[in-house]
Amino acid sequence: MLLPDPEPRRRFVPIVSADDHLIEPPDLFHGRLPKQLAERAPHVVAAPDGSELWEFDGKRYPNIGLNAVVGRPRDEWSMEPARFDEMRRGCWDIEARVADMDVAGIWASLCFPSLLPGFSGTIFARCSDPALGLACVRAWNDWHIDVWAGGAPDRIIPLQIPWLPAPDLAGDEIRRNAARGFRAVSFAENPANLGLPSVHTHHWDPFLSACEETDTVVCLHTGSSAWSAATSREAPLGLLTTLFPVNSMAATADWIWAGIPLRFPRLRVILAEGGIGWVPMLADRLDYVIDHSGAPTGIWARADIRPSETLQLNFWFCTLDDPSTIHLRDRIGVDRILVETDYPHADSTWPDSQATLETTFAGIARDEVERMAWGNACDLFGHPSPPAEFCCTPE
Repeated sequence: MLLPDPEPRRRFVPIVSADDHLIEPPDLFHGRLPKQLAERAPHVVAAPDGSELWEFDGKRYPNIGLNAVVGRPRDEWSMEPARFDEMRRGCWDIEARVADMDVAGIWASLCFPSLLPGFSGTIFARCSDPALGLACVRAWNDWHIDVWAGGAPDRIIPLQIPWLPAPDLAGDEIRRNAARGFRAVSFAENPANLGLPSVHTHHWDPFLSACEETDTVVCLHTGSSAWSAATSREAPLGLLTTLFPVNSMAATADWIWAGIPLRFPRLRVILAEGGIGWVPMLADRLDYVIDHSGAPTGIWARADIRPSETLQLNFWFCTLDDPSTIHLRDRIGVDRILVETDYPHADSTWPDSQATLETTFAGIARDEVERMAWGNACDLFGHPSPPAEFCCTPE
């Protein structure tokens, strides 16, 4: 069952969320694949237990319940597959999503994909027929720019998924999509964990070069490489989600030691759903290591900056609720911090995102609050700032 629609919340500050999600609607692929592939397009089927699942390339994928729990009683949250009629319509319908954004004072949203494609398009990349997989990537991106972002261009920041099997072609797609208005791409934290070449090779250079050239922001969402720091098979879900920040820390360290900020100095990368508490620790550790066991070798031996400096040059970090470490914002960089609400996942602050930020940002100067809540994201993604009327609490 769904709870009654919540009342609009008092607005403390407009929010531009750098980490929300969408649930792909059943008709997403209708009419979006070449005729010869249309019959093999992903489609929704009913399971014997009444749940709805996506069927693609001989496999079935559920809409996991915890991916879409906003607006449901907490005692009904579970990992069981969910039906579309069990979700708030804002999970998959753009008009309803904008209404839900208005409730929580969210001016704009960057929406990552859900289980069907995977955060970085991994399911399509593994398709037994590469032509079908690539067509699905393009269809997902077409739907996103035409319907999701196209249905509310001031409210949605266009985010694409990449074609992982071929970096050259992926780079071409980045350029083509940038011309269509895409601002960001959801990439894999650690491609090596997916059986792909690591970021420590030059394999991904054509893709990264295209992102740098087009100012396309590379978004690394926790879990995008199917890796967790939890090592026990018996680990409960709570352990996996507790360790989300470890993913972001590991990915950032990996990309820095791979020398990516040096090879692509204008590349911009965000770490989604990993918090910010680990950033000062990583900065301290990078400084210590570069002067001791990791004394400059390889690409860093020729660098005129230290690895820790790239944290405030190439990376941005997302906060959902970090009341203890927000006071270290100067070490992180006030202009490096973005806000996320994680709608419609179980970790989401919706509909009380305003109250969460007001508590977390208590005592912080107003100009800094506005930089972190929406200014940094608008600058990073080239998105319109919230209009004056959106800053006021709706009557």
